[in-house]
Amino acid sequence: MQTEKVVEYIVSWLKDYLETAHQKGFVIGISGGIDSAVTSTLCAMTGYPLLNLEMPIHQEKNQADRAKRHIEWLNNKFSSPIDSIEVNLTSTFDAMVSALPETDTTDKVNLALANTRSRLRMTTLYYFAGLHNYLVAGTGNKVEDFGVGFYTKYGDGGVDLSPIADLMKSEVYKIAEFLGINTDIQKAKPTDGLFGDDRSDEDQLGANYDELEWAMRAKEDGKTADKFEGREKEVFEIYSRLNRINQHKMVPIPICDIPEELMK
Repeated sequence: MQTEKVVEYIVSWLKDYLETAHQKGFVIGISGGIDSAVTSTLCAMTGYPLLNLEMPIHQEKNQADRAKRHIEWLNNKFSSPIDSIEVNLTSTFDAMVSALPETDTTDKVNLALANTRSRLRMTTLYYFAGLHNYLVAGTGNKVEDFGVGFYTKYGDGGVDLSPIADLMKSEVYKIAEFLGINTDIQKAKPTDGLFGDDRSDEDQLGANYDELEWAMRAKEDGKTADKFEGREKEVFEIYSRLNRINQHKMVPIPICDIPEELMK
């Protein structure tokens, strides 16, 4: 990858899209992770206003600390208008949980509530986007958005534009290194931060991003599980299963097209 040229291309694309949409800047949720750090930096490089939102919900302290350090780094690095706001959504989330009926299906409840956190944050991002005529910048990468569908529909998947969605996770790391993103963010284990604990993306997915990228490329090359054995076969099957069950996130919303003869 020609990293510098890719960075220049994305920044130019962001500027062009913003100007064509007749909007004034970008808003992004800062999590303390690599994807939001890279995306926010690319947005800042456009020279247009950038609003960074911290939206803790029972957040792990190390995640929140990394987010704050990244925002400080952005302010020191760029002269363009960069603002930040912390909106603590913990009490909002807790109020919603208390209003919901109790159920014994703990695993499903935990996942549903994790997705609820993401959707509360999306709603908050669009509140501020509406106030300022900003675009909500997505932080999903290629293997998450189009490989395993590792995001929340109408949560972190609800965005106006996706600057890094054509980049593998490994390529996002290369850009982070090129941009000089804080080392602690580059070294941190990837996590969606939606469960209020320190579980990583790998804990949830059953494979790390390097493995999933390999499986994604193998799948695109037409390979099947019977071509592999051991850990490779296991990872390929993990990827194939997630890709299959999450297609509803990756394809356009289905529309029931009424036959023309029924409309006469």
